[in-house]
Amino acid sequence: MLGGLLGDFVRGRKALKTFPEGISEGIELHRWIDGVTDSDPAVQALRKAFPADYRRWAGIIIDVVFDHELARRWNEFSEQPLSQFDARIRSLLAAHAELLLPGLERFMDYADRRGLFATYCYEEEMLFSLRGVGRRLSHANPLDQVREIWPTLREPCRQSFAEFFPRLQAEVDQRLKRRSTSSGS
Repeated sequence: MLGGLLGDFVRGRKALKTFPEGISEGIELHRWIDGVTDSDPAVQALRKAFPADYRRWAGIIIDVVFDHELARRWNEFSEQPLSQFDARIRSLLAAHAELLLPGLERFMDYADRRGLFATYCYEEEMLFSLRGVGRRLSHANPLDQVREIWPTLREPCRQSFAEFFPRLQAEVDQRLKRRSTSSGS
């Protein structure tokens, strides 16, 4: 789980060797999930639904929107309430503070200030997050204007998520089973 959280902040294969095996496996799983997501037919079709000026940034938008959809529909995918999952994440991070990278620490500070996990189910929070991502990028981008196209993208995003996410869950389960069988754990 910690590796999954670190996945967006660890760069390169060499950096994986600086983490214990289980954490590096979580980072690799995060990267694999990103690749599966990007290559999924439903996600590729969704990218094409974006106006041309937004397509270069569609991957970022889809990532944030899918996080929003997951939070919005959390109870469909987990028996554990989102608030308990959030508390579990906080405990995990506190127990492994020495392994946290500055980028993850900054993100968690931001998440704490915004109450992000609890509020990510709201469209306003998702749109606010996209504006923030856009401000942090070094290139000019339209992420602060997603609000203008959101009414036309809302349903295609929801449909794509509904089609894609259960398939992703099944693929992750299969991958984890294969890995545990091959490692004997």
